Amino acid sequence: MTSPLRLCVRRRPAAGGEGPDVVVSVSVPSDVGCIEEAVALVARHCFAGVAVEERMRFRLQVALSEALANAILRGNHEDADKRASVRVELAPDAIRVHVTDEGAGFDPHAVPEPLGPDGIQGAGGRGLFLIRKLADAVEFNDRGNSICMTLRRR
Repeated sequence: MTSPLRLCVRRRPAAGGEGPDVVVSVSVPSDVGCIEEAVALVARHCFAGVAVEERMRFRLQVALSEALANAILRGNHEDADKRASVRVELAPDAIRVHVTDEGAGFDPHAVPEPLGPDGIQGAGGRGLFLIRKLADAVEFNDRGNSICMTLRRR
């Protein structure tokens, strides 16, 4: 059986030009069963041939897992006709991870941090909370269906 994931890796010469050195893109079906494989595939390509701290690997894998789960479950509502896209830009100083779904979007400022008793047991917000704690910067597009997480290399 072939994988339902579609992968694209672009590398550009390190010298000259602006932008990232490597771009890794993956198209993921709206199936939570594909998240683990997608995260492993992205991590493998992001860290191929470079020494990486386990903390950075952990941060990328957890943040990407949570963003994909949100995109598939909340954005695409597990609609088999929709996909989530992942685009990772690798630069010497940072990793920028973009996850976009085909849903209507949401207001990220309306999601409270799940720190109180009601929040821990509540229906949502824990994934976004984790992402905000693991990433150095988190941005959303105006529509609210795309997140960009920046993880700085230390």
